Amino acid sequence: VAAMQAHPQVAGVQLNGCGAMGNVCFGSDAAALARKQRAADAGGIEVAVAALQAHSQDAGVQQSGCRALFNVCNGSDAAARARRQ
Repeated sequence: VAAMQAHPQVAGVQLNGCGAMGNVCFGSDAAALARKQRAADAGGIEVAVAALQAHSQDAGVQQSGCRALFNVCNGSDAAARARRQ
């Protein structure tokens, strides 16, 4: 998240940052839920949205950013519902 915030106009940083966030936040066990919340608390949702907006013509960033958002926000618990707001 910090690298994405520091280099918002570098598509490669955004692509790889979203990719890493998507990978780290994959899953539904307790550890995955905790990682999702940590990513959200660190500003991961906002930085992924910013990457999507800044690189709207980059298909890789779009795919990676959408996957990151899906994985961070996915879940049926109260925290997941809050992350989707």
